[in-house]
Amino acid sequence: MKKDIPVYKVEDIAVVISPENGDPKSDVWDVYILNFKKEAIENVLINSSGYGDLNGESIKTTVLRYFYEKIDAQSFVKLELIEKQLFQLANEYWVSFNLNNHMYDKRYIFVNGSIEPSNFTYVPLIQKKGVMIR
Repeated sequence: MKKDIPVYKVEDIAVVISPENGDPKSDVWDVYILNFKKEAIENVLINSSGYGDLNGESIKTTVLRYFYEKIDAQSFVKLELIEKQLFQLANEYWVSFNLNNHMYDKRYIFVNGSIEPSNFTYVPLIQKKGVMIR
């Protein structure tokens, strides 16, 4: 039964969008997944997509999928580049992984207008500023 399936809360995993060269005026930004845990996560599957309305037209980007066998403790992986024009859409990263023989998953959604310098925070693992959802 569905009620018998345990649901584990995702903690210490983050997705960050940061200007590629540190300049918020840059047209290309980097997307990272960060593992703040003290142990590696395995079988990491990430789906990325964008969706929303632009100029009165409903837009949905292609779903991109990434797989990593392992992301070490206290480390990060650069997922993709994202163009600044896509910040007008909601950008979603659905992350699934295994840890201690349990499966975890979480959706990280950067809503329209959230990727901007006023929402920057310093991200220690990548040693850059960016917008982070943890």
